[in-house]
Amino acid sequence: MKYSFISVLLLSAILSTSPGCKAQKEITNSSDINTVINVKEVERIERVLAADDMRGRKTFSPEIDKAADFIAAEFKLAGLQTWGNSQSFRQEFAMVRPKFISASAVLDRVAVSPKDIIVITCQPQLNIDDRSGYEKRFLKAGDNLQTTARGLVRSNKNLLVLVDKSFTNSFGNLARLKSNLVKTSTNVVFVLSDTDPDTWSVEAMHEIQEQKLANVVGVLPGKSLKEEYVVFSGHYDHIGVGKPVDGDSIYNGANDDAAGTTGVIMLAKYFAALKNNERTIVFVAFTAEEIGGYGSQYFSLQMNPDKVVAMFNIEMIGTESKWGKNSAYITGYEKTNMGEILAKDLKGTEFIFYPDPYPTQQLFYRSDNATLARLGVPAHTISTSKMDVEPHYHKLTDHLETLDLVNMTEVIKAIALSSKSIVAGKETPMRVKVEDLR
Repeated sequence: MKYSFISVLLLSAILSTSPGCKAQKEITNSSDINTVINVKEVERIERVLAADDMRGRKTFSPEIDKAADFIAAEFKLAGLQTWGNSQSFRQEFAMVRPKFISASAVLDRVAVSPKDIIVITCQPQLNIDDRSGYEKRFLKAGDNLQTTARGLVRSNKNLLVLVDKSFTNSFGNLARLKSNLVKTSTNVVFVLSDTDPDTWSVEAMHEIQEQKLANVVGVLPGKSLKEEYVVFSGHYDHIGVGKPVDGDSIYNGANDDAAGTTGVIMLAKYFAALKNNERTIVFVAFTAEEIGGYGSQYFSLQMNPDKVVAMFNIEMIGTESKWGKNSAYITGYEKTNMGEILAKDLKGTEFIFYPDPYPTQQLFYRSDNATLARLGVPAHTISTSKMDVEPHYHKLTDHLETLDLVNMTEVIKAIALSSKSIVAGKETPMRVKVEDLR
């Protein structure tokens, strides 16, 4: 039997407001975890997020707004606060698509060919020079052009990047970096040049198109360590509707990543009921992961990375891992000691976190943890997905019925229990060495 979004949401509202029914149970210690994180509640949330009504939660669709409203309602029901005293749990931002009109540059009074200039900007008109306060960077021969350039674009700095002429044949590929941008006031200018100019100037014109998006963010303020943050996250967008196959055209995304989002909501309810977090906990459901991780990019711009002590990003936990039940893996396991801390807190349980068994797939860089990890935050993704043989990944068959909800509930409980020392401020994972990510 299928449940619609509206029917499940109405049932949730009725139950939560019935006489004698508390909106959020308060628990006294972690041994009460089953009263909050249980299969019945996990299934309720999953059924809403993966319902046909959501039509695959595609970025920019009306249905993704419907999903955001549901997540925000759950955060409110849990008793979370909004981020930065906002009036809403929705962290709204804009995606920008700049349409190129013209560009020119002069280095030490020598004009540069327009084909050797690429301007990444959200402004319709840009007129800058060596007195504008821009930092100068260099892309040298042998550097990874796309990876380094992408990191510079996401640095949130005004930059003039001088690109070695050994990249002449591939320089034009950098234009892909401006196909979709998170709206910001900073600009990055790439110029193909072998010189280090003392004087320079750049002018550019673009037609700017904007589209609105929103993460959903809830906060549980800490007690003694309010200025230190622990982040639990997952992305709530998926890939929408496609060509019908056997009468089905909706990519429900039950595992990818309604499962992770369900985990975030359950963890919010658990820690809000426990009421003993010394560090501030931030719960966030990201948008636009499937089209480039833009929700997490925007979120990271709102955070001081030095104050984020750990990030638990949850991605596809609805199926058994390659090791079977009561197990999951951590991407980038070797980059910090966070996995060791989690294992210590899980001592005495049957659950095991393993290192990522799919290193060639570069999963550490492919999910929403990557943006903060590149800023040094011990930010890891927790998953159970068998990436080499997962039969429903990005398929129309990614339905709730394909999930092991009992095992998924155990994964969520394991994340809750394994994070207790970090949330309590007793353990602090080592930082990611940024130079190792280049």
